[in-house]
Amino acid sequence: MRYIVIAIFALIVLSLGSALIFVYRDRGNSMRTVKALALRVGLSIALFLFLMGGYYFGLLPDRL
Repeated sequence: MRYIVIAIFALIVLSLGSALIFVYRDRGNSMRTVKALALRVGLSIALFLFLMGGYYFGLLPDRL
């Protein structure tokens, strides 16, 4: 469970970094930045729902 969360968080950070690179390279002439940021938002929502579901079904402990 821990490794899945870390992997999804790493993908979120990579998506944010790629969006930053696309902003500098494309200078607003393409949709790659929008797609990268939309992917980041989607991954963030998926991570939130994954964590909420894990807590609800007892896969995550109440306390660390």
